Amino acid sequence: MIYIERWKVILIAAVCALGVLYAAPNVLPKPVVAWVQANMPGIVPNQTVNLGLDLRGGSHLLLEVATDAVIDERLQGLVDQTRTELRGAKVGYTDLGLDKGVVHLKLTDATQADKAHDTLRDMDHDLVVGVKGVDVTLSMTEEKIAERRRAAVDQSIEIIRRRIDETGTREPSIQRQGDNRILVQLPGVDNPEHIKNLIGQTAKLTFRLVDETASISEAAQGRVAPGTELLPSAEENGRPLVVQKRIMVSGDTLVDAQPSFQNGEPVVSFKFDAVGGRRFGEATRQNVGHLFAIILDNKIISAPVIREPILGGSGVISGHFTTQSAQDLALLLRAGALPAPIKILEERTVGPGLGADSIKAGATSSLVGLALVVVFFIIAYGLFGIFAVIALMFNIALMFAILSVLQATLTLPGIAGIVLTIATALDANVLVFEHIREELRRGRSPLPSIDAGYNRALSAIIDANMTTLIAGILLYIFGSGPVKGFAVTLSIGIITSIFSAVMVTRLIVIWWLRVTKPKALPI
Repeated sequence: MIYIERWKVILIAAVCALGVLYAAPNVLPKPVVAWVQANMPGIVPNQTVNLGLDLRGGSHLLLEVATDAVIDERLQGLVDQTRTELRGAKVGYTDLGLDKGVVHLKLTDATQADKAHDTLRDMDHDLVVGVKGVDVTLSMTEEKIAERRRAAVDQSIEIIRRRIDETGTREPSIQRQGDNRILVQLPGVDNPEHIKNLIGQTAKLTFRLVDETASISEAAQGRVAPGTELLPSAEENGRPLVVQKRIMVSGDTLVDAQPSFQNGEPVVSFKFDAVGGRRFGEATRQNVGHLFAIILDNKIISAPVIREPILGGSGVISGHFTTQSAQDLALLLRAGALPAPIKILEERTVGPGLGADSIKAGATSSLVGLALVVVFFIIAYGLFGIFAVIALMFNIALMFAILSVLQATLTLPGIAGIVLTIATALDANVLVFEHIREELRRGRSPLPSIDAGYNRALSAIIDANMTTLIAGILLYIFGSGPVKGFAVTLSIGIITSIFSAVMVTRLIVIWWLRVTKPKALPI
């Protein structure tokens, strides 16, 4: 253990030097870091540790996904699909409707029961089709309902993440909570109204034909033709229109949307994929001269007249936008529509002042803990205690370097993990130094005592730190939020502690032995 190969010396020195370099941006003035990021090559260390919501301030939102709406939408789709399939199979029916999650109808001819069963079964093999005389029911299995609910929440998380990323918010925390809730934490965002508006909109875009023969006054009284509905206008003082329920083109096929200007007015230009472009072209070709409603979240944005077929797979949405509203709509369309409405259950704003107090308290506790550890080690182990303290400084630098490179988010529990690491980082040195003392008491000379001390302590060091590392990994896997932050800093600290105690301290001790060649150890 006394001899270290040259390549190991070079490797240890390189790791320590890189640790100091990559940790340095965290202590440099912000203008210097900003200048390095703007003017120096990307290889130059310029990343800092991201501060979490409790340290930096920001917004905390707890959202609830209305997963029932997903099931209702699917069941309503089954009603329309049932109507189409039975008509295509020439099966007569009456009283088609939806009640308490079950689609029901009555056959006009009981002899067509088997044909109706097979036709409906072929629509979706996960459906439960019940036929009793002329009464037919369709329902979804419990497993399918649970699967759709889970998928709706997962899809909502992904779309919310895309929307927030588009706004430029750094390091948002978006996590699932329970069956249908989503926790969103936005560090640095002290006015969340704009973000709330973006998150809260479902942004479901559809293109449908307007029923120009319908009477608006009759529709307002609830008298609308089958297959149509009355929708309000999103424009102020805009009149409602009766539109067909059939969706000609869906926003799901959009591949891009950008804010632009047309005739000096803000508009949103959009582009479909190949399938959407073909449907859009066919819809406009067959309905030249008719009104084509552009509908967002069941509100009509605009209803222009189709003057000629639009075959390029792209178009423009106009509707008395402001520049900001055009940008927001383009962002929502790019990110995609939420599968279900979102409700904000809880909202909190953490001021930057509270975050600054947390940073100050965390820094103070870290410095006090570090000072006490340094004083104790120097008193207890003399010169060897100083060697251990030097290794501890490299240990702290390596921790912050790794956190910076990983762009990890540091929270108050994360600071607690750092403080705990500082307090326990020198445990390995205690084991080594106490074994060295034992060898010296037995009358052995300095070099064999040091060699025996490191050999005897190594297994205990690895065992103690690996068990703690396993606990940290399990905390990260099964924990959430603050617990994960604590687990990350604790686990990184354990890895760097093993390196600093076993490699760095030993390298310093060996270098001192070669230079001074002592006859007694000051331990």
